[in-house]
Amino acid sequence: MLTPQDPELTTIQPIPQEAFDWYDEYAHGLMDRRTFMKKLSTLVVAGFSMTMLASALTPNYALAEQVSFNDPEIKAEYQTFPSLQGHGEGRGYLVTPANLTAKAPVVLVIHENRGLNPYIEDVARRLAKAGFIAFAPDILHTLGGYPGNDDEGRKMQSSMDKAKIEQDFIAAALFLKEHPSSNGKLGAVGFCFGGYIVNMLAATIPGSIDAAVPFYGTPAAKALRKNIKAPLMLQFAELDQRVNDTWPEYEQDLKSQNVNYIAHIYPKTNHGFHNDSTARYDEENAELAWQRSIDFFNKYLI
Repeated sequence: MLTPQDPELTTIQPIPQEAFDWYDEYAHGLMDRRTFMKKLSTLVVAGFSMTMLASALTPNYALAEQVSFNDPEIKAEYQTFPSLQGHGEGRGYLVTPANLTAKAPVVLVIHENRGLNPYIEDVARRLAKAGFIAFAPDILHTLGGYPGNDDEGRKMQSSMDKAKIEQDFIAAALFLKEHPSSNGKLGAVGFCFGGYIVNMLAATIPGSIDAAVPFYGTPAAKALRKNIKAPLMLQFAELDQRVNDTWPEYEQDLKSQNVNYIAHIYPKTNHGFHNDSTARYDEENAELAWQRSIDFFNKYLI
């Protein structure tokens, strides 16, 4: 099976943009699987095999490990936390710098719409390597946790009560801020659905969030946006029309409330460009966006 980084996919026969667009619609519940597969089949006539397309569009998490789970510079474990307004109990992946000698800033890491997959766990480890205490909750905990594949994870997450999901992440944020080694400063970073949750947290618990970095996330409900106090760094993909269409109104609301924000739109990138497990990954822009995120957290959390 071809992987997203194979030359045959990336140089000889680049995957057409419409395939990425269809996948985005499918992944976010705007297209059912049957319709998605039917649309993909039209590209077979153009010389692409279904194996080739599926390999490019679905994640290969072996590609996404930048920091090993047993890296000696970090300590990783799973912890539960109470969520009385949500599903009763939450669980997440806690990663701390191994030789922590002083209080450190904490960062909540929020997954996409499919549970806590290996890519998001790796993001938490990357933050710990950069000196932060990172916590990545798994919203699927009460259903048994991330099932090991994204399609099943999406189905599980879509079956859950949205209001309780939001309460679980609020509980996770407050739990993390009170970590014994926390310096009292809380950041949040999230991707896709997680980007929405970051925007929601900034608007819902403004007194607790000190810096927020949503990657290609839609905004919180309009009535809540007036509450935002934390500085925001918003990361967008140029080709992500679905999310980008929400930005002009959101930006006007941020301006009207004098929110400290900066927005970056990365050229020729797709939704999910930071996720290094699929062909949507754009290494140059992903590394730039990530370094900007780390610098932003260093500025506002230390």
